[in-house]
Amino acid sequence: MEIFRTENIVKRFSNHIALDKVSVSVPKGSIYGLLGPNGAGKTTLLRIINQITAPDEGELFFNGHKFVGNDISHIGYLPEERGLYKKMKVGEQALYLVQLKGMQKKEATIRLKDWFEKFEIISWWNRKVEELSKGMQQKLQFVITILHKPDLLIFDEPFSGFDPINADMLKNEVLTLRKEGATIIFSTHDMGSVEELCDHITLIDNGHKLIEGNITDIRKQYRSNIYRVGFSGDTDKLRQAMNNHFELLDLITEEDHQLARIKVIYPSLDNELLAILIQKVKVLSFNEELPGMHEIFISVVKEGMKNQQSARA
Repeated sequence: MEIFRTENIVKRFSNHIALDKVSVSVPKGSIYGLLGPNGAGKTTLLRIINQITAPDEGELFFNGHKFVGNDISHIGYLPEERGLYKKMKVGEQALYLVQLKGMQKKEATIRLKDWFEKFEIISWWNRKVEELSKGMQQKLQFVITILHKPDLLIFDEPFSGFDPINADMLKNEVLTLRKEGATIIFSTHDMGSVEELCDHITLIDNGHKLIEGNITDIRKQYRSNIYRVGFSGDTDKLRQAMNNHFELLDLITEEDHQLARIKVIYPSLDNELLAILIQKVKVLSFNEELPGMHEIFISVVKEGMKNQQSARA
């Protein structure tokens, strides 16, 4: 079941098309990665979802109906460009912003102080925002974004500027929010975070959607037919098993066994590879090596650039 959908969204700026008939479907309860190079159109799409700007063409749907103004109250948005009033006190600022989202002051104060304790910023409640470090300001805006428990959370580069410890803390909070029923869209360049967190992704480049789907299915779609084989025995016998169907890429000696990386030239012959190896060596493990999102990201973007160049020729 989807919580949010766009259909054929088009957005133009002067002579530039930022989004060209982009359709995405965000499953309810998922962590959805919005990926793409700088200038791809990701932030434009997020701003359209949040009603900051309007599409020139296309439609938005939320929880099964056409998007209406009141739906924005069920969305929390953390933009990449942080927007805090530098001269206001931290607690005063947080209370002001969450009350704009409909929370009562008493409940908001209790919940904010709980989160401030958790994020170790409670001592800054009566300090000015301008005194906070960039990381602490990000923590503050994260809390403000999620406090009213929206159905859909949208984070634009949420981990940028965080040290590894605080980045991990924020990732754990994102996973907890998903467990509690939130759906999360986040835009990022960090492919490691995508693999850690995302169920589904869309990759946009130059305003066009290049791929969309379940992350496991996408990794299988771009499989390179490489297998990692743990074994013990005579390496020469393993080499002899190679023929024009298989290519030995690497051979690594571990403490108590060896590890081979073998490419199957014809994908339908993976079972044949295992059968041959069993006759030559003692096979301890046999696993397909699926490509990572970093590798897929680069491959798909490069292919998209080639296609665009061919279209112009």
